[in-house]
Amino acid sequence: MTSPLPRSQTAFRCHFALQFWQSLFALSVSPVPMSIGYLALVLHAHLPYVRHPESDYVLEEEWLFEAITETYIPLIQVFEGLKRDGVNFKLTMSLTPPLISMLLDPLLQERYSEHLAKLEELTELEAERNAFNGHLKYLSEHYAKEFNQVRTIWEHYNGNLVKAFKQFADSNNLEIITCGATHGYFPLMKMYPQAVWAQIQVACEHYEENFGRKPNGIWLPECGYYEGVERMLADAGLRYFITDGHGILYGRPRPRFGTYAPVYTQSGVAAFGRDHESSQQVWSSEVGYPGAPEYREFYRDLGWDAEYDYIKPYVMPNGQRKNVGIKYHKITGRGFGLSDKELYDPYWAREKTAEHAGNFMVNRARQVEHLYGMMQRKPIIVSPYDAELFGHWWYEGPWFLDYLFRKTWFDQGSYEMTHLADYLRENPTQQMINPAQSSWGYKGFHEYWLNETNAWIYPHLHKATERMIELSKREAVDELERKALNQAARELLLAQSSDWAFIMRTGTMVPYAVRRTRSHLMRFNKLYEDILQSKIDSGWVEKVEAIDNIFPNVNYQVYRPL
Repeated sequence: MTSPLPRSQTAFRCHFALQFWQSLFALSVSPVPMSIGYLALVLHAHLPYVRHPESDYVLEEEWLFEAITETYIPLIQVFEGLKRDGVNFKLTMSLTPPLISMLLDPLLQERYSEHLAKLEELTELEAERNAFNGHLKYLSEHYAKEFNQVRTIWEHYNGNLVKAFKQFADSNNLEIITCGATHGYFPLMKMYPQAVWAQIQVACEHYEENFGRKPNGIWLPECGYYEGVERMLADAGLRYFITDGHGILYGRPRPRFGTYAPVYTQSGVAAFGRDHESSQQVWSSEVGYPGAPEYREFYRDLGWDAEYDYIKPYVMPNGQRKNVGIKYHKITGRGFGLSDKELYDPYWAREKTAEHAGNFMVNRARQVEHLYGMMQRKPIIVSPYDAELFGHWWYEGPWFLDYLFRKTWFDQGSYEMTHLADYLRENPTQQMINPAQSSWGYKGFHEYWLNETNAWIYPHLHKATERMIELSKREAVDELERKALNQAARELLLAQSSDWAFIMRTGTMVPYAVRRTRSHLMRFNKLYEDILQSKIDSGWVEKVEAIDNIFPNVNYQVYRPL
């Protein structure tokens, strides 16, 4: 509306000029449309508790060291770069209690620093050895630069990567959620509700000790859900959990919006279901991005390729070869054996990663637009993955995430990235259903964790659980008995880890998984018998406490009948 007050000629000219430039700018720049959906990436960062102070060297400790070098520190690098460049990224990420405990452990921190030093030493030797081989020299220098960056970040945080992740949670870029205390598989423990409760409660208490607040959400171990567990989640103060898509799709009543909206359970806890389409694009061995021929070949490693006398100082102390983490070859293509692989080129791999990130972004935008047209409300696409896929298994994975966050922020307007806590705050009204029992394992049920390879462990675990419930009713007569009772709780929790049954099923490192299961059960049974007979060996208890030192503040009474 025109102002009734007269304008001066100068004011009129300024007003006209402003209108002219505004109209010119509007013609040259298309308006950014309001988003019509959400994308929620969820990374599940977990490793079984592997710590062996009783030995100078245990190969399985390198699971952690490899993940630090190839996944956790590269992710921190990506997050730092995004923050530096003003990209307000959003990501949900679980850090499981065993992983947090290992990342904070001084012994493992010291051993990792030594492990990284060996890698740095080897890359220096490789640069010298390949001085006259242009491509291998280029790759050697690539790894030298990479390990130097890893060292810089490691020392910047004084080896405390939990603190590094926490800073991004404090800025609300990262929503850190918890998991079962030792990743126990809940559906195969449901006949003992106290055991499931202990996994949940110990995890929540551990989270609060390390992050100074209660967790909002939980990644159900292996996405294993059974009807009724949500009541315990509510009692623990959790607001949401993540399950596989079919757990939502086969719920009662059927969900109106499929997996593209969370649902509330009867307890008031929300459930988010995994989106199949976006998961397949990354996970699938047939059509997933990580299988591109330009990407680095995981199974071809210098530890096996180099002359034995040269590589001997960098393999196992007994002289047995192993992966050392330096890989010079690319996937190359189908039909190529390991010996036929061509040399890797990080430049072209990074270019392919940018292409794949763009493709993922476009596909999610189209998916959101299609769903919005059908639903007439904003859909949320929940895309969960194992964190170790990004960097460890798929070397270029952190680059992919970096490009995806940047492209999403600058290059599209169909969807916005969110983490799950923010989404629930902004969208509190959802349908109520009863999800179906499910997991994200093979065939979507419990077969991967209960089959001919691992069924033998469950009678022993169940008996130990019954004994732990019995012990929980005791009142410790003195400090020694209290320590023994708490250690019994730790041993049972460690024996319940779903990782051991998983490894037995996959057929890799089976002797280690069997040994860990048996050792925790044997220690538990000795503690049980010694407690009942009032013959507790204080020296032996202290020794076992020093080895299996997870959850220093655990209270055995967490197993008391609910």
